[in-house]
Amino acid sequence: MSDGINRIVFLPPPSLDERIGSYHVTREFHREVQYREDFQNYCQWYRATAERNRRELEKMRGDINIFGWFSRRRGR
Repeated sequence: MSDGINRIVFLPPPSLDERIGSYHVTREFHREVQYREDFQNYCQWYRATAERNRRELEKMRGDINIFGWFSRRRGR
């Protein structure tokens, strides 16, 4: 039992500068993680929206252009 107690080394508490530095690094890390998650979510949303718009465009290209009938000049 005395061997375990003799091996305990007590470290002095970290200084205020070390604690502030540690807090700053931790906060920046979490901010970066959140930024990357938000960016990834945005990219997924953008890809899905672009794909949906492409499908709608292809569908619209196959539709009859009613507006074109009214906008053509009669003199031709």
